[in-house]
Amino acid sequence: MKKAETDIVICGSGPSGLTAAVQAAENGAKVVVLEKAQAVGGASNMGMGPLGIGTRFQKQQMIDITVEKAFNMFMEYTHYNVDARLVKRYFEQSAETIEWLESNGVEFEGAFRYFPRSEATWHIVKSDQGIGPRAASFMAKALYEKAQEQSVQFMLQTTAKKIIMETGRVTGVIAVDASGDEVQIACKAAIICNGGAGSNKELIKAETGLEHGENLFSFAVPGLVGDGLRMAWEAGADKLPVRIEMAAAMEGMDDLPQSVSVIMHQPNLLVNKQGKRVMNEDHMQNSTFLSNVAAHQQDKIVFSILDTSIVKYYIRRGVDHVSLVRNNPDVSDFNDGVRIAVENGNKGLFIADSIEDLAEKAGINKERLVKTVEDYNDFCDSTDEEFFKDKRYMRPLIKAPYYCVKIRPGGYGTVGGIRINENCEALNKDFEPITGLYAAGADACNIYDDSYMFLLPGNSMGFAVNTGRIAAISASNFVESLSE
Repeated sequence: MKKAETDIVICGSGPSGLTAAVQAAENGAKVVVLEKAQAVGGASNMGMGPLGIGTRFQKQQMIDITVEKAFNMFMEYTHYNVDARLVKRYFEQSAETIEWLESNGVEFEGAFRYFPRSEATWHIVKSDQGIGPRAASFMAKALYEKAQEQSVQFMLQTTAKKIIMETGRVTGVIAVDASGDEVQIACKAAIICNGGAGSNKELIKAETGLEHGENLFSFAVPGLVGDGLRMAWEAGADKLPVRIEMAAAMEGMDDLPQSVSVIMHQPNLLVNKQGKRVMNEDHMQNSTFLSNVAAHQQDKIVFSILDTSIVKYYIRRGVDHVSLVRNNPDVSDFNDGVRIAVENGNKGLFIADSIEDLAEKAGINKERLVKTVEDYNDFCDSTDEEFFKDKRYMRPLIKAPYYCVKIRPGGYGTVGGIRINENCEALNKDFEPITGLYAAGADACNIYDDSYMFLLPGNSMGFAVNTGRIAAISASNFVESLSE
């Protein structure tokens, strides 16, 4: 067995682990980071940036968002089913964290909304390819370089397996390296930042009842199997529910031009398998709301439906809603996308010359769908008596061909499972801190209850980078106290 010694061991090098590493080293601690992958960054290599509230970017852009406003929005949204002290500390620190990231080499494009109804809290990391997915990989790169400058030791392809506990306190971590050799690292504190269990189908089914690839279509970052959760629970941390960070998934869109998914994400007619409407479609822009709606329908599926006249309107005028991820209102290549879908035998997009045929192809109750479309078309001439949808988005379905796509529950991986306090100390079943054990990021993200707070975008990465720093501050203060 190989042996080493340090002050703090950090398990994982995603956004929470990297920020923890830099912060702990800044505070004078000797740090070792264990990372099972070949490279650092974790989920940040797919993301775009963290939440910030009251930042200089928002002030420069005249964006009116305060900690008080965001805190009240968040707590009312979650019905106070989450730790108010943790949420408040996270939000209060978030603006300073943006400045701290800048001081460590991270650059930002500014503060943005994700979709029209959301607040401009998403601070997009500046990359060499403009605003878009994977921008936050540049944040990971900057933090990794800063950590190396501060002599943080990274052990890549080395998987943390067990927290060593002696007389109720952390004394080390056992890991396995790429060659299969066991490594034991003596330490005074450990911070769990393993990133959840998004690719562990068995754990997801056991915790949520959802089956990945059957009725759940979420991101599954390889290697995120719940190592941190298991280690924390074995060390005595209280187990909280593990949830999916829900965001709706549209089936069969990945290999098509983005215009197809952009058009199908508009506030079109939305029905379930019974052919009944299920929501005010204007709220489809909030992917969490849409995912929640789908999760409560038969077979956990809903359908977005429109006709050729609506498609022509979008092509001529541009779409009603764009998001920061689907930000191009120009959908002029939609018909090219439909042609590609037909040629490839796409199973998520349905096309028919009548509502009846569309229902049969998609597996929707034919009689009810026909009645729903008739009623909906009538509402377009007056007002939406069913779900009070804004008249601006009420357009009748009158011209073939008709189009339909499947929408299912999706998400960005798991969140939560380890109980922590506002200092990111892991707590036992008596709500008392486990000496020397801390957790941050997805493993400890218990702040959403049953629904991700998409109205304040950047929350997932914001929670990660802020709790990474909080955990590092707490752990390094603890280590320093031992030498006093």
